[in-house]
Amino acid sequence: MIIIFFILGLILGSFLNVVVFRLNLAETLLGRSHCPHCKAKIRWHDNVPILSFIFLGAKCRDCAGKISWQYPMVEIFTGIVFAFIGSYFFSIVDMKTWIETLFFLGAFSMLIVIAMYDLKYMEIPMLVLWSAVIWTIIFSLILDWINFSPIIGLINLKIFSGILAGIAAFLFFFLLSYLSKEKLMGMGDAYLGLLTGLVVGWPQIIFALMLSFFFGSISGIFLILKKKKTMKSQIPFAPFLVLGIFASVFVFQAFPEIQNYFWMFY
Repeated sequence: MIIIFFILGLILGSFLNVVVFRLNLAETLLGRSHCPHCKAKIRWHDNVPILSFIFLGAKCRDCAGKISWQYPMVEIFTGIVFAFIGSYFFSIVDMKTWIETLFFLGAFSMLIVIAMYDLKYMEIPMLVLWSAVIWTIIFSLILDWINFSPIIGLINLKIFSGILAGIAAFLFFFLLSYLSKEKLMGMGDAYLGLLTGLVVGWPQIIFALMLSFFFGSISGIFLILKKKKTMKSQIPFAPFLVLGIFASVFVFQAFPEIQNYFWMFY
């Protein structure tokens, strides 16, 4: 089952690459993929995830234009993320897990698009972000309805926990952006913080933010040491925030006892 989810991730990862590329050019998502250099239509056998990149030598068959490493990296990363989702959330005999799995597959796919778009263009694609917000709210309500019990506390409702965490994260990033005049954080990061809270909930948002700033700090130090960035350089934060979401969700699922350390924030 994990292999099936991994292959599904590879296939969808190929599509997510197209979304990132065409979203920036305001092109339709319909129609066959084409080379960004010569605009030639890509043959179906040249569009196989990972394998086509290897067999073509990272070059277009028609014009020999270089194919970015972004394509196989996003495909592999999406495959790994999907494999984790399938491993931790899906059970073929439990229909409830099908809904939760569908939620994570959709939400995490949109988060990957947001991360890659910000990494390439230093901008949060608001169309994808608000689509992810709507997707998350709808599934939160569905999951709360399915799992509802009179003895469940308000904080344990996914929609309430998500809204609480989302507002807290939004205000945190909004203040960082406003007080620094968007030098430390962009306003788009505040809206991504809202989405982050809706996805992970409270108090998991605290762990997600901790991981995000940790990943960002490590990356920043590395780039400075390699002299590719300076202390004044801007670094897109969405990729690290998305990594924080993924890591916190999978870590909490694999090690539920970690949640004990965050009970003080209830």
